[in-house]
Amino acid sequence: MGAAYGTAKSGVGVASMGVMRPELVMKSIVPVVMAGVLGIYGLIIAVIISTGINPKAKSYYLFDGYAHLSSGLACGLAGLSAGMAIGIVGDAGVRCIQDSPFHFGQVGNLVDGALYQVEGTVVTGEIDNISITECFEIIKLLANAQQPKLFVGMILILIFAEALALYGLIVGIILSSRAGQSRAD
Repeated sequence: MGAAYGTAKSGVGVASMGVMRPELVMKSIVPVVMAGVLGIYGLIIAVIISTGINPKAKSYYLFDGYAHLSSGLACGLAGLSAGMAIGIVGDAGVRCIQDSPFHFGQVGNLVDGALYQVEGTVVTGEIDNISITECFEIIKLLANAQQPKLFVGMILILIFAEALALYGLIVGIILSSRAGQSRAD
């Protein structure tokens, strides 16, 4: 579920950024790939657990069942939390790295009555004559003046979020390896 959420959330960010800057889509696909890796961690634990269950063995002890359950839960919950972190960071980070063609320098002073270019429309006049819609367009213009230098920071945050799932995988492997050690055969 973490991989699905992370892929969906960061995919929405890539899609919305791709409208403004389609040439940055391949660079921005990193969060989607990192979210997809979380599903592989779950697959690894599933294979380890399934190989630990032997139907021809004498018995499957309660301790073994709890060890396998806790192994799956450790990996799954860590993957869910990492997927949520990757999705949120990927969505916000991808939107921030788009170098919007509209920058703060293009927004003049409202009090001076200067011309303002806002996504193809021209806003003129004193501050009292500007409509609410034009004010919202100016606010959107200011919000879209993003910083492409945040890409490295986004990648570092994604790596630390991915490490959460990796810790869950390691704990899951350790717990799964404890199954079968309860009996003194």
